Amino acid sequence: MTTTMRPDPDGAASTVQTLSVQQALNRALADELEADPRVLVFGEDVGVLGGVFRVTDGLQARFGSVRVFDTPLAESAILGTAVGLAIAGFRPVPEVQFDGFAYPAFDQIVSQVARYRYRSRGRLPMPITLRVPSYGGIRAPELHGESTEAFWAHVAGLKVVSPAGAHDAYHLLRASIRCPDPVIFLEPKSRYWQKGPVDFGNSGGAEGARIVRPGRHVTILSWGAMVDRSLKAAEIAAEDGVEAEVVDLRWLSPIDTATIVESVGRTRRAVVVHEAARTAGLGAEVATRISERLFDTLRAPVQRVTGYDVPTPSGALEDEQIPSVHRILLGMQRVLEYRRG
Repeated sequence: MTTTMRPDPDGAASTVQTLSVQQALNRALADELEADPRVLVFGEDVGVLGGVFRVTDGLQARFGSVRVFDTPLAESAILGTAVGLAIAGFRPVPEVQFDGFAYPAFDQIVSQVARYRYRSRGRLPMPITLRVPSYGGIRAPELHGESTEAFWAHVAGLKVVSPAGAHDAYHLLRASIRCPDPVIFLEPKSRYWQKGPVDFGNSGGAEGARIVRPGRHVTILSWGAMVDRSLKAAEIAAEDGVEAEVVDLRWLSPIDTATIVESVGRTRRAVVVHEAARTAGLGAEVATRISERLFDTLRAPVQRVTGYDVPTPSGALEDEQIPSVHRILLGMQRVLEYRRG
């Protein structure tokens, strides 16, 4: 971990550290636990062990077993407990160990977490941030590499966010914990050990999408671990003179339609990349919003580069399921070579 000092836009000194995504999330949790006594962190093995991916490492020793505690292996109970704590005035930050483990808590998330603020006409806010290690990329067993974003984005009352790197992991988690609405925080587990600079004094804005690489020929839209692969595809395309713009959606609900339309309106071509299955994946919603607003501007139909419509495979087979850099380049080629008629 390295630390540097540099001036922020307002002229004050800000601290920049090089952290892994795992370290950035750990720091965000620690800073929120320090700042707000209402914040509670709990889940399977998050206390003594520090989490399967060590995201909560050292937090129980620092803040005590009342504020950072282990739970039984019962996801429905974890989320039910979070609902009760939120009603009592706390800011719960529960964790389910893996994406597929959220399925047993589907009833609590959809029927209670997402609805209580609406049902109570605002009297009972649900400031719950559910941390979910998500997506594939580590060749884990079945139900350990799911892409669940479309489920949650479809549920009114939930916000959904997925950081791609360490800087956003830190700032988006802190913003989520402070949000009065429930947030599903999808952490790309294959990126936990990837390092990057984190500017603690300057979030760069924690709302909406972000253009992470400017371009003029085609826009690639992605989130989570697919942002890195999209950037690599853009780098390769640049060798042939293709300037691809890469947009990290970050917030999957609500979707920052304005940034998407602004980018695609300039490049006039779009490729949406995600790990989840193609049919009814979130890419379909993104493509529809583009088509609704830019139909006469587009030079080619929006392309989707996605996982296949099969159960998420385990082990080495997931390499065939997850969009590769090569598949992203093929999607770019299709929009660039498209000719009407």
